[in-house]
Order: sequence, then C-alpha cells, then structure tokens
Amino acid sequence: MPVTITEIAKAAGVSLTTVSRALNNIDHPMSKATRKRILRIADKLGYQPNLVARSLRTDRTFNIGIIVENIQSPFTPPIIRGIQDYLKPEEYSSTIINSDWDPKIESDAIRSLNNRQIDGIIFVETWHHSSDAVQRMTTKPFVFVHRLFNSHCPNSVIPDDYGGARLVTRHLAEFGHRRIAFINGPKDWDASQNRLKGYKDELAASNIRIDSRLIKKGDWEVKGGYLATQALLKLENRPTAILAANDLMALGAIYALQEAGLRVPHDIAVAGYDNRNFTSFVRPSITTVSLPCYEMGETAAKLLLSFINDKVKEAEPIEVMGRLIVRESCGAIEGKWEFEDDQGSSAWRKKRREILRNWPSERDGSSKKKKPCS
Repeated sequence: MPVTITEIAKAAGVSLTTVSRALNNIDHPMSKATRKRILRIADKLGYQPNLVARSLRTDRTFNIGIIVENIQSPFTPPIIRGIQDYLKPEEYSSTIINSDWDPKIESDAIRSLNNRQIDGIIFVETWHHSSDAVQRMTTKPFVFVHRLFNSHCPNSVIPDDYGGARLVTRHLAEFGHRRIAFINGPKDWDASQNRLKGYKDELAASNIRIDSRLIKKGDWEVKGGYLATQALLKLENRPTAILAANDLMALGAIYALQEAGLRVPHDIAVAGYDNRNFTSFVRPSITTVSLPCYEMGETAAKLLLSFINDKVKEAEPIEVMGRLIVRESCGAIEGKWEFEDDQGSSAWRKKRREILRNWPSERDGSSKKKKPCS
C-alpha cells in the first residue's frame, strides 16, 4: 500500500498540514530542521507523491517540453542533461521531441506539446529564430538555448563566444605569440562573427597588429582547417600560432602542419574552441575553450521555472562563458602526458556499479533489501 501523509505525520509527530507544507515546499514559516526531518522520514518510508492530485491543486503538470534540432548533435545531450538535472529536485519531468531542422515538424511539435498540457517549452538549436513566431503558436512560457542564428532575442540562453575567443587569444598572446592566425567558420553564423570579433579585440588589447592575411575562411569541418592551414603556410611570414574557431578545424590544422613536417607546438602552436571529446586524447592534445552546454541547460531550466512561477515575464539574452582548457597543442604543458578524467558512458557505468555495491548500507542498512536490476 502507498505511504500516506498521515503515516508521515504520525512518524514525525507533526500535523498533516505541516507535512503537506514540507512535501510541497510551500513558502510558509517552518524551521529548516523540521522540513529536513519530515523529508528524511518520507524518504525512509518510501513516500511517493500523487502527481495527479498535485497537478489539480497547483494547476501545473510538472512536465516541460524540450524541442531539439538534432538529438545526435554532440552539443545537444549535455544541454538536455543540464536541463533535466536542474529540474529533477523540482520534481519536473520532460518530453523530448526531435525536429530534424524541419519547420513543419517543429510547428507540429509545439502543437503536440500544447495538447499534452505541459508547463513550458525549451527550444534547443531549433529552426524558429523569433520569439514572436513562437508566441503565435503557444501561450506557454518558453526559452531558447544555444541559438545558432539571431542570438540576441528575449528569453534566450547563449554561449559567450566573444568572451571565449578573447580568453584563448589572450592566452596565446601571453605565451609570446605575435602572429596569431585565425581560421573562422561560415560568415553568416553568430558563432563565427562573435569569435572573430573577440579575436580581433583581444589582439588590439594586446597591442598586436591585425593582419588580414592571417584570417582564413573555414567551414567548421576538419578539411576546412586543413586547407586554411595550407594557405597560411604559403605566406612569406607565416604565423607562430593558429586559433581555429572550432576543434574540428583545429584538428585539420594539426594534420596540415604535421604533413608539412612541422611540430605542434614547437614550430607552430594550435588552439581550438568547443572542447569536443576527442581534444583530450589526440596527440598533441588540443588547447581549447569549452562550449558551456551543461551550464546553458541549467540556466535555461532555471529561467523557464522563473517564467512558470510568474517571477519573470521576459528576460534579456543570458550569455554563459566557457572556460579555457590548456593542453599540449599551445606549448604551455610539457613533460609526461597524463590521462584526463574518465569521459563517456564508462564513467557512468563505474558510478552505477559503486552505487549497487553500497545499496543496502546507503538505504537502510539491511542486507536483505533487494537491489535494483543491473
């Protein structure tokens, strides 16, 4: 039989009203110790809240929709993880729909989510670029995260590409480089424009003359970085460092340099942007700036909840800064190479095995308690 709040109240020695306020996190005077004790007893007894009753009482479904352009994009899963991790303590679940960059699929997804009575929508790298267009399709609160174009619109959470580019350019300048080349992405992308501007502004701040011959067009792909670097090597006064606007082009730059018989970083240093998984295990490992996907997901979820709770009606774009990750390719790290922390599914599997090993003692100390399936 399901545990009731009456049983919790009896075990805690408090009233039903106090238990209800603690379980529903109602803003009412109550000591932290009392609230914590009630929640601990509820967890020990195995209490499961009645979500249907709670929805009727609060006029909320405690479910949000997440529309993504491509679930297989390397940047989408960590954004979703950030969203869900932030929402979990608030007991929110999410429904994810993949739109394949198709405006019709995305419009149908919005209508479908409206019919499912969700509390709000988060758009991740989606086709709709205008908040006005979305407002014509839903009355639900919504947030854009990691917008690829036209970033500066209300209710959006975006990476600070300008600040990140300045960060890595400054690092190269402080390491003594005066001829720093830049391989950019397609010119109509916000990321390309902002990273290029950050590069130029940091050169100016470091009293380094901007040489247009050192700025080459790329395409976000390995081949684009490879071809751009070949062009840079033909210059009479070639660069001493190359900053690529993403990690794939940085990898292409390294291929071109190695093919030309040059050593990275001894002859020419290289840095990238995004902190893709491969940057830590290629040789040399690639200095880069992280794209703060997880943090953007958390921020987007926090912003959406503020809309749902009527604390905010509309918000200006929120920029989230990545961090500089220094590795071998820039020349700042010398000596024996070491493995970085585990990445990918193996790390999660190890964590799960550790949980399973400690399951009885973590829950209630009973060796007879049945473990979850592994």
